Amino acid sequence: MTTAPPTMPAAFIGHGNPMNALERNRYTEAWRALGQAVPKPRAILVISAHWYTNATAVTAMPRPRTIHDFYGFPQDLFDVEYPAPGDPEVAEMVSDVVKPTWCGHDLDSWGIDHGTWSVLVHTFPDASIPVLQLSLNAFKDFEHHYELGRKLAPLREQGVLIIGSGNIVHNLHAIDFARADTGYDWAHRFDDAAREVLQDNPSDVLSLDGHPDFDNSVPTPDHYLPLLYIAGLAQESPLDLLVDGHAAGSISMAAYTHGLDVKTGTFGDTPAAELPDGFPSLDSNI
Repeated sequence: MTTAPPTMPAAFIGHGNPMNALERNRYTEAWRALGQAVPKPRAILVISAHWYTNATAVTAMPRPRTIHDFYGFPQDLFDVEYPAPGDPEVAEMVSDVVKPTWCGHDLDSWGIDHGTWSVLVHTFPDASIPVLQLSLNAFKDFEHHYELGRKLAPLREQGVLIIGSGNIVHNLHAIDFARADTGYDWAHRFDDAAREVLQDNPSDVLSLDGHPDFDNSVPTPDHYLPLLYIAGLAQESPLDLLVDGHAAGSISMAAYTHGLDVKTGTFGDTPAAELPDGFPSLDSNI
C-alpha cells in the first residue's frame, strides 16, 4: 500500500545578498536547521524574487541549470553549482492547482536562480530533491499574488515544500556598508509591523502597503511578493519567526515558517555576509 506523503511545511526566507551561499552565519545556520527539521519533500517549489517577469510560469525542465544572475561578486560565487533535478510532473500539478490562472511551462529559458540556490545550498546541500521555480508576474497586483499563494496550498498535501525567497525590506538605493548588521529606523519599523501581522493573522498582509514606511522598505515589489505567497497559503494561521535581523541598513533578513517547529535562538550571532568592496549595489541584481 502506498503511503501518502507527509504534509509539508512552508517558509519565507530573507535571502539577502548571494555571498551568504559561501558563508556560515546566523541566517545560514537557521536555513540549515529548517532543512534538518522538515520531512523529506517530494519536490521543492520556490517563488524567488529573481524570476520577476511578464507572465506566470513554472520551470518544467528535467535538469534546470544553475543561474548566476548577479554582477560584481568574486569568482567563487560564480563557480557554485546546484545540480538538483526538476520534475515535469510536479510542474503539471502546479499548473492544475492554480487554474483558472494560466501558468505556462518553461522548458529552457530559466532554471534555478540565486534567490533559490543561495538558500538551498544550506537547506538541502546534497541537491538530490527536485526543485521548481514559479515566476512572479510583474503585471499583476498584490491581491493576485496573495490569491495565487492560497491556491498553491494543496500542493503541501502532495509532499511539495513551498518556499518564498525575497526580503521584507529591500532598498538597494539606501544600502549603507557601515551598517553591516543593523537596519535604519524605518526598516525596523516596517519589519516589526510585518512581524506583528504574520504572527497574528497573515491574511492581513495586504494591509501593510498602507504603512508609512512601506515606500522606503518596498521601493520595488520583486523581493516583497514572495512573502505574499506564503501569507496566502497560511491564511489566518500564524507564521513562526525562524530568524530575524538586518544587513547593510536596508535589507531585512527575517525568515518565517508555517507548520514547522524549529527551535530558534540557537543560531549564534554572526552577521549576514558582507558585500564585496566597491560593490555596485544598484547594478548587481541582488
